[in-house]
Amino acid sequence: MNYKSQSYENTARTIIKKFEQRGMTAFYCTDKTSARDQVLSLLEENSSVTWGGSVTLEETGIIDAVKNGPYKAIDRKSAGTPEEARRLYGEIVCSDTFLMSTNAFTLDGELINIDGNGNRVACLITGPRQVIVVTGMNKLVKNVQEGIDRVRTMATPPNAIRVGVSTPCSKTGVCADCTGRECICCQEVITRVSRERGRIKIILVGEELGF
Repeated sequence: MNYKSQSYENTARTIIKKFEQRGMTAFYCTDKTSARDQVLSLLEENSSVTWGGSVTLEETGIIDAVKNGPYKAIDRKSAGTPEEARRLYGEIVCSDTFLMSTNAFTLDGELINIDGNGNRVACLITGPRQVIVVTGMNKLVKNVQEGIDRVRTMATPPNAIRVGVSTPCSKTGVCADCTGRECICCQEVITRVSRERGRIKIILVGEELGF
C-alpha cells in the first residue's frame, strides 16, 4: 500500500465536504493523468477555454490537451501588442472556462491566492462561467495565515525566477515584503464562499504539483 497516497485520499474526502459547504464542487484524482481527464470531462466541445499562469497546469498536460482539443483556446501569451492583449483579456473575462491552480487551500475549504497583476485572481472572483482549480495535495495548509506564509516562503521565490522578475526573493530565496514595480505579491485573495454554487470546481490531486 502507498500510505502517503491513501492519506492524501482520506484527507481529500474530508476537505471536499468543506468545499461543498462553501458552494464549491470538488473532486479527488490520484494522479496527473486522471486529473487531466477529469478537467476535460468538465469542458464542452467548441467552448472557450483559457488559463492563468500555472506550473501545475503545465505539469499535468492540461494546457496542451486544451490547445489540441475541440475547444476555442484563448492564450493571453499570443498577444503581439498591448492593444491585442487588452482585447484578449476581454475574451478571457467572458470565457466559458478559466483554468488555474491555487497557491494554497485550507483544511476548512478556503482558497488562498497571491497575484502580481491580478488577472488570475480577478477571473477567479468573477467573469468566466466556470473556474476549474487544479492543485496538488502538497498545497494543503491548516489555515489562511499558514497559507499566506506558505506562498511567500515556498511559492513566490521560485515563481519570481520563473517569470523573470528581479525581486529580492528571486535572488535570496527569502521574502523581503517588497513593494517595488516588479513585485508579484500585489493582491491577496481569500475565497471563502462561491455565491454562484458550483461555479468554482476544485480538482485535488494526490501528487506534489507546482510550487
